[in-house]
Amino acid sequence: MASGSATVQAQVATPNFFDQRQRMTKPDLGRRSRIRFLTTTNYPPFNFLDRRGRLAGFNVDLVRAICEELDILPRCQIEAMAFRDLVPALTGGNGEAIIAGVSMTPDSRRELAFTEPYFRYPARFVTRRDAPVGEPLADTLAGKPVAVAEGSAHAAMLRAFFPASERRQFPTRDDALAALRKGDVAAYFGDGVGLSFWLESNAAEDCCSFSGGPFLSDRFLGEGLSIAVAQKDEELARAFDYAIGQLVESKRFSELLLRYFPVSAF
Repeated sequence: MASGSATVQAQVATPNFFDQRQRMTKPDLGRRSRIRFLTTTNYPPFNFLDRRGRLAGFNVDLVRAICEELDILPRCQIEAMAFRDLVPALTGGNGEAIIAGVSMTPDSRRELAFTEPYFRYPARFVTRRDAPVGEPLADTLAGKPVAVAEGSAHAAMLRAFFPASERRQFPTRDDALAALRKGDVAAYFGDGVGLSFWLESNAAEDCCSFSGGPFLSDRFLGEGLSIAVAQKDEELARAFDYAIGQLVESKRFSELLLRYFPVSAF
């Protein structure tokens, strides 16, 4: 998946992780009296409390759009709780779906079913504006110092994908980015979502921009964000898949991404 080459393209690039070749019929959820989505309040921009203390975020708006697409909006509810309480609440019958970044692992799949991923986390390189890195990155970064956060998945990913670069590990992301701002390293490699907001922050001092990428890896970064339902309720997960597919096709999904990610992480 290549990022846009022009500034405008980079600002508005949106990903599509849904396979639009799938042909699904609209499900009938008429027998369900309510569908309760469970989430958290501490994972911006996906879930958070706004200035008025109301639940907001990309996931919250996605729930609303899914329910509209399935013609069940009056029966949809969303409730926030601590992350540790999400799965027990769902399996205990106090909710029908979780939209809060529950990881898809062998353990979680024993009691949960998942939709197809609707969002995946890209890894990105950030470089100084006065010293961009050209493609192909594997060649242009060979022998050059690249900063990473020590012990992170991105550090392991850099070693696997770009073995010829000189990996420099820093105790924290902030330490690594400070080294980039000073010009002590050629690039920083890390989470594209977090970096998309950092690039627009005062801390970045308008120093830097994305170079190359994005890079996706189930092995290092996981399978992404999905909606979880009870294992016995996989039919509901497929209904959500249908709705998300319709949102992608109608471009509403892209509109949501642009609302919460004005600088694309992709």
